[in-house]
Amino acid sequence: MDKDRMSVRSALKTIMKAIRVTEFGGPQVLKLEINVPIPEPAQDEVLIKVEAAGINPVDTYIRSGTYAVKPTLPYTPGKDVAGVVEDVGAKVLHLKKGDRVYSMATTSGGYAEYCTAASSGTKILHSNLSFQEGAGIGIPYYTAYRALVIIGGARPGQTVLIHGASGAVGLACVQIARSRGLRVLGTAGSQAGIELISRNGCDVAFSHREEGYTDKIMEATERTGPDIIIEMLANVNLEKDLSMIAKKGRIVVVGNRGSVEITPRLAMQKECIVTGMVLFNASQDELNEIDAAVSAGMRDGWVKPHIGKMYTLEQAPVAHDDVINNKGAQGRLIFKIC
Repeated sequence: MDKDRMSVRSALKTIMKAIRVTEFGGPQVLKLEINVPIPEPAQDEVLIKVEAAGINPVDTYIRSGTYAVKPTLPYTPGKDVAGVVEDVGAKVLHLKKGDRVYSMATTSGGYAEYCTAASSGTKILHSNLSFQEGAGIGIPYYTAYRALVIIGGARPGQTVLIHGASGAVGLACVQIARSRGLRVLGTAGSQAGIELISRNGCDVAFSHREEGYTDKIMEATERTGPDIIIEMLANVNLEKDLSMIAKKGRIVVVGNRGSVEITPRLAMQKECIVTGMVLFNASQDELNEIDAAVSAGMRDGWVKPHIGKMYTLEQAPVAHDDVINNKGAQGRLIFKIC
């Protein structure tokens, strides 16, 4: 480490507050510790002073121990953050101390006052957006773009149904679809959610708690069905999606919490494609495309995460319960750190 970088490090605090998980389990295993050493960035990493951290459903799966890839205990959860660069590794050339950034590539965990992150996954946060909004960009918008555009093959003039549009990924899908010239249909589980997705660009909004809402969706498409369906809860909705999708259409499964029985003949009749999507399967070329699209969206103003609720780190167990057991998602949940 050179003298300049040593002086930067010496000017920083040495300990911080952070959530630590020492055993897998329910939300109660999220413990706030106040004497956690501030991590030091590797050569290709940056150190970020975290202003806000995003709360993703996948964080709860990892915490519970049910996720396919388990971190080494103890660990700090959280991949999505926004904040200010405090230090950079020796090989980092495109970022510098003082840059406003967002990242979905934390390496030490984002539920903390400071975190390290891979420089390749850390991007400049446009001045149009607050840090709280910045913490809503990473996983939600990258997931939405990959599901809708790269996997779903969305084209201007098509009709997309976002089945569960009022959550963070769903709202990102609405904004992306609107920006690309699609007709956007969306569902939500509450009146507030319906109003939210309408404000964000849904041409027609439906309550998925209303009896017969799928008939209304079909009426809105003149009985042909949506060309694309982005599905947030496949174990509940996949059979309905198969009954609604247009011939030769595509259903992209983004979220699922269990098994489901379907009627394969529906897929045969429609000759549709049902495909899953996991963001972390994205190639570097795909990530580069998403980077460019999101950067343009921030500049042009259509990338605008809606913050549904903010929490302190002390409220981490409540936040993890809320992100899974909400009664109608309404945007992004975040920790406000500073």
